[in-house]
Amino acid sequence: MVLNRNRIKLYVGLIVFSLFIVAGNVYAQGPSGSGSSVGGDYSNEKLYRLNEAGLLSKPQWQTDVDIWPDEDRKPLWLAQAEKENGDEEKPLSSECEAFAKDPDADVGDIIRAGCQPTTGQMSALMDNPLGNVAMLFTQVDVLVLENPTNNKDANKVNYMGIAQFPKGLGENWNLINRIVWNVPSMPLDQGKIDRATALGRIRDQYGSGPGGSTLPPTDSPIAPIDLFDGRTTGFGDRYYVGLFAPKKGIKTKIGGNFLWGAGFDLGFPTASDDLLGTGKWLAGPSGLAVYMGPKWKIGALLQQYWDYAGDSDRDDVNMTNLQYFIYYSLDEVTSIGAAPNIIANWEQDSGNKWTVPIGLGINRTFQFGKVPVRFGFEVHYSVVQPDDVAGQKWDFRFFMIPAVPSALFKWMQ
Repeated sequence: MVLNRNRIKLYVGLIVFSLFIVAGNVYAQGPSGSGSSVGGDYSNEKLYRLNEAGLLSKPQWQTDVDIWPDEDRKPLWLAQAEKENGDEEKPLSSECEAFAKDPDADVGDIIRAGCQPTTGQMSALMDNPLGNVAMLFTQVDVLVLENPTNNKDANKVNYMGIAQFPKGLGENWNLINRIVWNVPSMPLDQGKIDRATALGRIRDQYGSGPGGSTLPPTDSPIAPIDLFDGRTTGFGDRYYVGLFAPKKGIKTKIGGNFLWGAGFDLGFPTASDDLLGTGKWLAGPSGLAVYMGPKWKIGALLQQYWDYAGDSDRDDVNMTNLQYFIYYSLDEVTSIGAAPNIIANWEQDSGNKWTVPIGLGINRTFQFGKVPVRFGFEVHYSVVQPDDVAGQKWDFRFFMIPAVPSALFKWMQ
């Protein structure tokens, strides 16, 4: 039988390839079947790892001898792989295992012991509004405002950021700091209102207050223009809340802890448009109380604002914001409940003072590397709304909260 040249080349190639495979296996086994003469273990099982399909995944060069003794010259991929393998294989100490099994363990003690708190422990710490944790609230509210004068609805969108961090005041007390900023988008046309004001058709008293609600005129009729025609977006007022609170709560007979804090709040007229702020410097007292049980978290933050300076042409501010919260834990990282804001505008007539919402939502804490992040969504409906002025009807709230234990920062201790 005559073989053409192509077939001869193919057969020779297969023979050479087979010889290379055999030689490699012989070298890998060594004379004793345990490795090569350099003292490393290059057995075929460790030299190559096959996946379930029998295909070569990638070489795993494992040897008892470090072939790259100089760490600076070691390939990046190999150094990273060794680091990851080392992290995976490193067992927990008995102290860290005990902390991980204790849901009530103090996160500060966990970190000081060189251990990593679990996602559930960090989630429980984030539940505490007076806890030893730094959090960055990123919240977006889509509010449906109802104008009773023409039965027309429009949407207000408000982005709110809150940087919260504790500052230790001795061994027993914390100052809980909250720095608040807003970027509202109002369904009102600032230019149209300015023109109507210049013509004397309305007073220039529209604005957005601490509770995020619209503040129409207190003693002038609704302007004969469509106030929901247009949109004004920009920076709103800034706020600061400071709460003095004990570092440890009071144990209750029914289980859980009772915590409280008292302090003050300040408002700064930093809005880019009149519609987006009060035009006033604000101050007032604040207080917070909360019960932290095994399943239930119930509490309220009370804030009162009065103006003491600012634009004399703008309305006076006398407003109460009561944010109550009720949450029930489905598991250690998931809760249902809501935290609506009850607004009382004491400058309004009796039928227009109150906005009282109720709501329901869900939130869950995830771990991204070593940073826990909480995601949540809530829906609020105002069962009590102003009778004659535009007020909040629905609020669709989305939020994301990354957190870091304050034990990582000495200046917070």
